[in-house]
Amino acid sequence: MPSPSSSVQQARETFGLRLRAIRKDAGLTCRELARRAGWHESKCSRLEHGRTPPSDDDIRSWATLCQAQDQIPDLIASARGIDGMYIEWRHRTRAGMRSSQEAVLPLYERTRHMRVYEPGVIPGLLQTASYARALMGAIIAFQHIPDDTEAAVAARLHRQKVLHEGGRTFAFLVEESALRARVAPDDVMAGQLGHLLSAAAFPQVSLGVIPASAVRGMWPVEGFWIFDEERVLVDLVTAEITVTQPREITLYERTFSALADLAVYGTAARSVITSAIDALG
Repeated sequence: MPSPSSSVQQARETFGLRLRAIRKDAGLTCRELARRAGWHESKCSRLEHGRTPPSDDDIRSWATLCQAQDQIPDLIASARGIDGMYIEWRHRTRAGMRSSQEAVLPLYERTRHMRVYEPGVIPGLLQTASYARALMGAIIAFQHIPDDTEAAVAARLHRQKVLHEGGRTFAFLVEESALRARVAPDDVMAGQLGHLLSAAAFPQVSLGVIPASAVRGMWPVEGFWIFDEERVLVDLVTAEITVTQPREITLYERTFSALADLAVYGTAARSVITSAIDALG
């Protein structure tokens, strides 16, 4: 996996190639575009090679001079997302995990429709305190993060208030493997899965379970959370990715839809969850 910093630079270079294609489609040289924009000629080259991040005004000028005004919103969204797209966990959790739990609360609070896919763990909004404690304790030990388990668990549970505040809907998809992953002692897992059965009955919640036996039209992917049509958060081992480019958000929406088609709901979902509880013995 490339480092977050190298991935950001690659994204800048890819964005520069997009600007270059727009310029060439308009039949303009770098020198002519810079002249019309009132820039030094080297600025055009720096933007195209990803050495200088463009401002919103730079993008508007570039697209307008190249008769590509229809691309301005997407270009601006893409450029804004590049520098913030990778947040290293080491940086986010240098003082413990509580701050990372609290940082996303404003995003949760302004989201009206949340779509969540998790392949290996129960989504945080549906976790019990005991399950969250076991999971986050394991993460803290593995990542050598300062141990603030109890504060982090409290912050995670505080985020769950959005489930009950009204005016929001939630669609959760979990792989059956997430139900059966023994990330906590059996009694904690049984309590967690029982809580999942209760949460599935909330009117604002849709819970789908993708059975291990499902014939896959869509393969398992990394866990991701879609917040309205505003952004997607994706968790990797080393970093959190924030996706804000409309085209990429659309791709995640398509992925969620394809995964949702594999899931079972209602009685069938409860049966899969109950089977996972029974397997605990």
